[in-house]
Amino acid sequence: MATTRRNKPPKMGVPLTVTLANRYRFSAEEYHRMAGAGIFGEDDRVELIDGDIIEMSPIGWKHVSDVNRTAHVFSQALGHRAIVQVQSPVGLTSRSEPQPDIVILRWRDDFYPDGPGPEDTLLIVEVADTSLRYDREEKALVYARAGVPEYWVEQVNRRSLLVFRDPSPDGYRTVRELRGDEPVNPLAFPDLVVTARLLLPPSP
Repeated sequence: MATTRRNKPPKMGVPLTVTLANRYRFSAEEYHRMAGAGIFGEDDRVELIDGDIIEMSPIGWKHVSDVNRTAHVFSQALGHRAIVQVQSPVGLTSRSEPQPDIVILRWRDDFYPDGPGPEDTLLIVEVADTSLRYDREEKALVYARAGVPEYWVEQVNRRSLLVFRDPSPDGYRTVRELRGDEPVNPLAFPDLVVTARLLLPPSP
């Protein structure tokens, strides 16, 4: 709700009042109630980021293909060592419930019937084409503040992989960009070798 503050009689050209807009941030509980009430349609692609309900970009077939390839790489390599969650929500804070392209979760035999949290999240991967700036900046900050230990962004147009590590309240402290056959070992699985070329092969 906006509030109005009265100032002293102004000089010429200075407005008499200043309007201060208060930003309302939704909680995850309110977000779920809205979904349960049918406010969002079945085909609506939205996520809760720092209390804001964000409309996500439509998914093209190339994006789907890159997500499927990444999910396949991790599923084949990790087997029952982890759960590979695809384009589904993860509850990070009371006001953030994003839907990353890929989340690597600690293995649990019940497959998280109440949903995973930040303590269950080993690695988040986003495939970024039209959403590159959003994934690289806003979402990286949200993931870092939630304590997600590692975050990768597949830069589709650059055919490269950004690796974010060392989370802090101000964001990730280290970022590396990998191309081609430069290897990276996920922190949770140091025996696994991944390259940008494996996840993003050269365009035909």
